[in-house]
Amino acid sequence: MSERREVWITGIGLLTCLGEGLDAAWEQLMRGDPHTYDATSFAPYIVHQLPAMSFDRQIPKKSDQRQMETWQRVGVYSAGLALADAGIAGNAEILDRADMIVAAGGGERDIAVDTAIMAGLRKTNTPEAFLNERLMNDLRPTLFLAQLPNLLAGNISLVHGVVGSSRTFMGEESAGVDAVRVAQARIAAGQSDLTLVGGAYHGTRWDVLLTFELGRVALKDKFASVWDRGPHGGIAFGTMGGFLVLESKDHALARGAKPRARIAPVYSDRNARKQGDTEASLRRQWEKLKPRVDPAHAVVISGASGLEPATAAELTVLKEIGLPVRNTGSYIGHGVDSQFTANLAIGCAVLEHGKLFAPTGSGDAGDTPPGLSQVVVTGVGNWRGEGLALIERVN
Repeated sequence: MSERREVWITGIGLLTCLGEGLDAAWEQLMRGDPHTYDATSFAPYIVHQLPAMSFDRQIPKKSDQRQMETWQRVGVYSAGLALADAGIAGNAEILDRADMIVAAGGGERDIAVDTAIMAGLRKTNTPEAFLNERLMNDLRPTLFLAQLPNLLAGNISLVHGVVGSSRTFMGEESAGVDAVRVAQARIAAGQSDLTLVGGAYHGTRWDVLLTFELGRVALKDKFASVWDRGPHGGIAFGTMGGFLVLESKDHALARGAKPRARIAPVYSDRNARKQGDTEASLRRQWEKLKPRVDPAHAVVISGASGLEPATAAELTVLKEIGLPVRNTGSYIGHGVDSQFTANLAIGCAVLEHGKLFAPTGSGDAGDTPPGLSQVVVTGVGNWRGEGLALIERVN
C-alpha cells in the first residue's frame, strides 16, 4: 500500500452574517460582540442574516442569478471565493480536472404561492380539485428544478467551470462532515489532486423556520450564547456558504500555491442519540484523533448548534479533552449543511493569526496557548451525526 499523501487547504470561501470573506469574519470575531443576530425580521424567531450584498462579482450573469434560489446564489458565490483564493479561478487547465463535493439540502418554497393556495383552500367547496389546479398552474417547472440539491453543484460547474467529477451529499450536518471526509480521503489516497468542497444554507426564511418549529427546535424570543440556551436549547439559523479547496501537497507545490492549513483525516459517526450516545461517539473519534494532537499547542473550534441535549453532550466531552474552546454559532448562527466547512474556514483564520477570538458564553474556556499550531473542529448534528477534524499550521 502506497503512503498516503499530505492534504492542504489552499483556498477558502466564506459568506456569513459577519460579511464576505475570512478577513471580514475575523474582524467581527475579534470584537467579541456576538450581537450579529436579527430578532425582528422573523419574530419571534432569532436568525443570522447575510448583510445586504450583490452577487454580481462571482455570478456576473443576471440570467444565472434569476434561475437560482438564494441558497444556490450563496453557494455559488462562496465557491467562487474559494477558487479565487486558491488562485485557480478561470484556470481551465486545472478546473477541467478539479473534482467537487457539495453538501446541500432541499431548496426553498415559493412562499407567495404557498400562501395563496392555503388562502384559496379555505374558500373553495372542492379543495382537492382546487389544489390540483393550483399546483399545475402556479408552480413553475424551473422552480421545482432549482430545488434539486445537485443543482448547486451544477450551477457551480456552469458559472465557475469546475468540470471534474461531482458528488452531492444530503443529510444536514453529517453531509458537511462527510463531504470533507471523503474529499480529504480521496486526495490522500491519490484518487484526486484537487477538490472543491463545501456547502450552503439559507436559514433565514419562513419555510425553514416552520419546519424546525414543528420539532420545537428554533430559538425564539430571546438571544443567548450557544452554550447558555437552557434545558431545551434552540437553534438560531443562519444563511451561510463555506467552501474549501483541498489539494495534495505535491500538486500545490507544483503550481506554486501556498497552504492555508494542512488537514488530517476526518472522522464521522452517526448514532441513535439515546442517552450517552453522543458522548460515546465523540470519545471514540477523539481516541482516533488524539495521537496526532499536541495538547500544548492545540485548541477547539466547536460547531455546537445550541440545541439540547446534543450541545451539553458535546460540552461534556470537550471538558474531558481539556483544550481551549471557542464556539462560532453565537456569532454566525447555525448553517446546518454548511456549518462544518464554515468552521474549518474560521479554524484556518485562528491558525493564521495564531490566537483565539473572543469567548461567548459559559462553554468557551481557556486562553490561546503559546505557539498555537493545531485546531480541532467539531460538527455535532442537531438530530444525528457527529464529526471531528484536525487542521494544522504548515511551517
